[in-house]
Amino acid sequence: MYDHNKQYRCTIIRGKSKKEMDDLLPAYASVIDEICPCRHEDFESLFNNAFQRFLPESDRIKKTLDNHRTEISGKLFGMYFYAEDGMVYESERTQKYLSDSDQPAFFKDICYKMQFPNGMQKVSTTVAQRVKDEISIRPFAFVLKLLQIAMTAKIDITKRMLGYYVLNSLDVLQGKASPYEVLEAIEKDIKAGIERDIVVPGKATSFTHQHINEQINYLELANLIRIIDENHDKRVVLNLSEMETIELFIQEYDKKPAFDVYSYDLGTIEERKIFQFNWDAYYARLSEYASKFTTSSNSLSYKEGETSEKDETKKQGQNLVQFGDEGEALVYEYEKNRVSKFNPHLVRKVLALGKTRGIGYDIQSVIAEPGDMAEFVKYIEVKSTKRFTCPDLQDSLWIDTLNITRNEYVAAKQHGEFYYIYRVYFTSQGVTMFIIGDVGKKLDDGRMQATPMTYRVDFSSSSVDGTETLQSKVTI
Repeated sequence: MYDHNKQYRCTIIRGKSKKEMDDLLPAYASVIDEICPCRHEDFESLFNNAFQRFLPESDRIKKTLDNHRTEISGKLFGMYFYAEDGMVYESERTQKYLSDSDQPAFFKDICYKMQFPNGMQKVSTTVAQRVKDEISIRPFAFVLKLLQIAMTAKIDITKRMLGYYVLNSLDVLQGKASPYEVLEAIEKDIKAGIERDIVVPGKATSFTHQHINEQINYLELANLIRIIDENHDKRVVLNLSEMETIELFIQEYDKKPAFDVYSYDLGTIEERKIFQFNWDAYYARLSEYASKFTTSSNSLSYKEGETSEKDETKKQGQNLVQFGDEGEALVYEYEKNRVSKFNPHLVRKVLALGKTRGIGYDIQSVIAEPGDMAEFVKYIEVKSTKRFTCPDLQDSLWIDTLNITRNEYVAAKQHGEFYYIYRVYFTSQGVTMFIIGDVGKKLDDGRMQATPMTYRVDFSSSSVDGTETLQSKVTI
């Protein structure tokens, strides 16, 4: 029988604030993609040296850089892994993020694979103790299931409740309690006017709730929940526009963790090494549903009380066929409106060219500003991304990264002051667009930095060491 009085502090790797996590993710991905694959012995220095540019000078110390490399980008985010061949490779999760710029989808995958126990903490102490204490749960699946049944029962769930009754509850963490039992206990206490909270003698609230807040942060960054702050009583509600993804989580709430920690004998050094290696490789791989974790701009803008507009989403998806990208569609409409206000006769010169290969830009527009250059062509490359928080230009430490192709780089140089990058951010606060003009000059004077990431290799017959004739069909 569920006993909420039995409390157990089950922590994860300590992260940063939600905004810092959103800001740091592109930086981690950029550095890891830049230096990997590389040798084990070189990874530390290569990462630390490359990542320094994303930190203020006061934080460019080895301890801080090591924490970003090992704890956050490594153990918590699973962005790289050590292989048996002596090399370090970027993970599937990193590769996917670099290709789709969908930060909530990145965090969805992390939340889906999160479990207790895991290989994030020290194996000989923390992990071994949790095995001894019979911890066994997929916490985010359980939380989402509880929120679902609470919504049906019209019972409000707060962050404090999630902390006390779920994420700090021994029975829940051991897999011995169901969400229905938890909700029953919550409802009983509400009717009795009882408010329960985590209390650790001699410890401040920041200690008792830090591990709870960070776990809930990841569900927010994954765009699966919303926090409603009412009179400092923070309710947690489901993002109903993400119900397809939430259902994938919920179906796992009563299942054992996917990675079986209990199959390892953590009492031996050799077995602990095998466990750590296998966990790192497992966690770095994408989950089975990663391809279904795509985040729509509609789901990011969801507010409590709204319904999921599936028909509108489908309609928008059809309209996007000619663009291939939500950001391109948005910028195209923005440019038509901007140019129309200046001179309606110039709107016909705004062209969507994102499907045209090799030209190095997505939209051709006109300057449409007073002066002799009003009808001069404006070349726009659209780079869009999705993230939970909105970037802040007033933050002196903020920095962003994006990938451009060789054609885009050449176009930026060729078209000079008339080449623009429109950086579009779809966030929970709405859509923000940064306009970056004269990209070629900014690259030349150092206000923007470009790092070559790929090589084209040409070879002739003199390079070939041998040939083999293979079967035309391969049987798998």
